[in-house]
Amino acid sequence: MAAAVNPSPKLNLGGGVFTRSSDFVPFWRPSPEIWRVGGTSSLSSVGDLSSKKLHLVCASSSGTHNAVPVSQSVPPLTSSKMKRHTISVFVGDESGIINRIAGVFARRGYNIESLAVGLNKDWALFTIVVGGTERVLQQVVEQLNKLVNVLKVEDISREPQVERELMLIKFNADPSTRAEIMWLVNIFREKVVDTAEHSLTVEVTGDPGKMVAVLRNFSKFGIKELARTGKIALRREKMGETAPFWNFSATSYPDLEGEIPNGGDVYPVEPYDDFPVNQVLDAHWGVLYDEDSSGVRSHTLSMLVNNTPGVLNIVTGVMSRRSYNIQSLAVGPAEKEGLSRITTVVPGNDETIGKLVQQLHKLIDLHEVWDITHFPFAERELLLIKIAVNSAARRDALDIAKIFRAKAVDVSDHTITLELTGDLNKIIALQTLLESYGICEVARTWRVALVRESGVDSTSLRGYPLTL
Repeated sequence: MAAAVNPSPKLNLGGGVFTRSSDFVPFWRPSPEIWRVGGTSSLSSVGDLSSKKLHLVCASSSGTHNAVPVSQSVPPLTSSKMKRHTISVFVGDESGIINRIAGVFARRGYNIESLAVGLNKDWALFTIVVGGTERVLQQVVEQLNKLVNVLKVEDISREPQVERELMLIKFNADPSTRAEIMWLVNIFREKVVDTAEHSLTVEVTGDPGKMVAVLRNFSKFGIKELARTGKIALRREKMGETAPFWNFSATSYPDLEGEIPNGGDVYPVEPYDDFPVNQVLDAHWGVLYDEDSSGVRSHTLSMLVNNTPGVLNIVTGVMSRRSYNIQSLAVGPAEKEGLSRITTVVPGNDETIGKLVQQLHKLIDLHEVWDITHFPFAERELLLIKIAVNSAARRDALDIAKIFRAKAVDVSDHTITLELTGDLNKIIALQTLLESYGICEVARTWRVALVRESGVDSTSLRGYPLTL
């Protein structure tokens, strides 16, 4: 294929247009093309187009016509091969496990879109959403399997699954628009968690499609702040089959009945002389609320970071290198495009957490970080729990779920999957009552929080009479 060059050069190769006065319109292809000038592969003589013919040799077997600019010899991969993958990682507690899992993706240039950590008493279930090609994601899965205490890694993107997200959204709500807002709240079955004179905070749960629809309809009112968890997913059960993680429960490992050493990211670390932390192995999973005699309590940090590959690895690395324990971690998109919000819970006193905040402020990809512990804030968690029940016990389990306003999202002949949103105490209470039936899987988002515009602190009002 050749084209003559005139004083006003314009080259049309069927796949793109390249002129000196306008930008080139490229077409993406997975394999590289080679520009040859005068039958050679030299690119240095392209500038002399008046006496030579320009040939394009395509090394791809596809039948489409493509062109690339001279300066770009290897174009990126086609966007059609980039897919969003949902990966479940079943791990035991280990020091720095969150940082190491995030590092596997960061070293390969993959950006973790969302990360959620769900726990049972002994192990943790990571639900990771990441975009990439099938081939490279398979290599990532193989690398994750090599990590210590990683029991099982699965890409469940193609499996039938129950997927949910949790979002707290704060937007402007003037008296003139409040009626329309409440109409939309009822349509999407949202819950109002805080109201002020000129703002409203609502809680939304659903699949990713519902989240997009909610943001699209409420964006016209002006979104002030957004806290969103990553996607959590549990495989839908088929009739007559067993749950995939039953073989990895604590009862299946008699050698694990002994004491499990603590010191990881998810569970409380062993007490230090200058940084004591209570050792809790029940459903609370180490989360501290009330300040003890040493001043240690759970601090909720809200961070606004760039949505770039490796940023989660950098943030968790700052905490891991300084022996801070991560009790809760939720990552999701923020109110502005290109930004993500990380909500994490870290135990410590005001002095140690203040030093951590100063270190986080030094990160390049971090825009803002707040310790909202001492401010009134609305907090929510999302839980997907799969329990083993037969037809005889199903009614009793559903009666318990009805008390907590939990919804059944999947039912089989031997299991039932429930969805619940609420604060930590509500999540713990339901899971404790359902332990007698046998818990198969737990997927949990951990905490997302937004400061209450109303300024009402519900925790400080407990046990005190309200004045009218």
